[in-house]
Amino acid sequence: MITVRLIALGNLKEQYLRDAVSEYAKRLKGFCNFELIQLKEAYLPDAPSQNEINAALESEGDRILALLSPKAYKIAMCVEGTQLSSEDFAAKIEWITVNTSSSEIVFIIGSSHGICDRVKRACDFRMSVSKLTLPHQLMRVVMLEAVYRAFNIIKGTKYHK
Repeated sequence: MITVRLIALGNLKEQYLRDAVSEYAKRLKGFCNFELIQLKEAYLPDAPSQNEINAALESEGDRILALLSPKAYKIAMCVEGTQLSSEDFAAKIEWITVNTSSSEIVFIIGSSHGICDRVKRACDFRMSVSKLTLPHQLMRVVMLEAVYRAFNIIKGTKYHK
């Protein structure tokens, strides 16, 4: 069974978001081994300079890179990434499981300032969910629903209409 890891910066503050993540994590158990890894965001002052933001992203990048297995198929969630329909996303996941030697897919959601370029370069694919700006905490729920939907499409269940 494939392992899906979601690496995300920051802890979920809102109970409704934690509940949604827990629900999708429970649902995913029927399709994959799922693990959520939450990393602490680097400290930034209230009005950080660009240099402070860059340093924070690099520090977060070091911690993300330390968790990445060379054998995992790594997907950076970033605004410049490719947007996929639900069906195309399911096809991408199926392609990864069939055509690569990876038994692990890792999705990376950065902080509100994004992901450093080193992490993006270390990834096999860059994906964007939308041109809309969404809170990075909400992205965890959106991504887990998308992954759950993709597995349902692959298995041909009635979840996806």
